[in-house]
Amino acid sequence: MAKNNDIRFAKEKIQTTLGKETNFNGVMKFRDSLKIDGKFQGEIISEGFLYIENDAEIKANITVGSIIVGGVVYGNIEAKESLEMLATGQVFGNIRTAKLKIADGVVFEGKCEMIKSPDTIDIFSDSPIKLKKTIQSV
Repeated sequence: MAKNNDIRFAKEKIQTTLGKETNFNGVMKFRDSLKIDGKFQGEIISEGFLYIENDAEIKANITVGSIIVGGVVYGNIEAKESLEMLATGQVFGNIRTAKLKIADGVVFEGKCEMIKSPDTIDIFSDSPIKLKKTIQSV
């Protein structure tokens, strides 16, 4: 489970919020950080940070740098850096991420794939055969 300090820090760096009364459809692209507290349907694309609040309902495929899920997500999530599911989080779809935290009580129905960042591959530490296999998995 996430430490309260981690969540507080994540919330402090949020620059834009879609409030509880927001109902948005379409393709959402943002640069730095976004918190969704309402309803969203469509697609979300960003290299930044996304925070899905406890009462939020998202029906979208999501591709972001990192994400914290406290609400409900219907769709696939790809988080290049990290994905955290809070105790109130529900995800109905596949997830793909480099780092994953799942709290007790989370509802998750889907497949999980852990990805490696090309930056974490050390070309001098493994044999050429093992390196080749690692690169093919990225």
